[in-house]
Amino acid sequence: MLPLALDLDSVLADTRPLWTDWLEDVSRRAHVESAVPQDRIAAAALLDERLGDWRPLLERFAADRAPVYFRPHGDTGAVLRRLHAAGARIGVFTDAPRELADIALAHVGAARRVEVVGTLDEVLAALGSDTTVVHSRDELNAAAAVYHSGHGTR
Repeated sequence: MLPLALDLDSVLADTRPLWTDWLEDVSRRAHVESAVPQDRIAAAALLDERLGDWRPLLERFAADRAPVYFRPHGDTGAVLRRLHAAGARIGVFTDAPRELADIALAHVGAARRVEVVGTLDEVLAALGSDTTVVHSRDELNAAAAVYHSGHGTR
């Protein structure tokens, strides 16, 4: 089986609602415009200009509220455990800031099964161009079924 690159927001934990709430909160507290690009990489560059060292603020906000926003999916966790135990290399890609991604992964119980976190390009560079990109839980289940049938495990 080829390595897997999982879309954080559609497979493991949707970080957008927490991101949106943080933007509203930081806008109110810091008296800055909360309108930023949808692409969070572009938004991060804009926040660097407007707020400077905003990442610790996001990290604290996310850590305090993560249990409300992120819930583990038992079936997805089981698939990740089986894949990891079978030796699959797993990466997670997102446009979310790393601080937010790491907290989300920890709260859904996936952090220790993930080898690399970054943008899709970064994950593919780390895992190889033959990596299977997974955009949904259904695709993850299908990839796991192929992996396990190819390795003779169930």
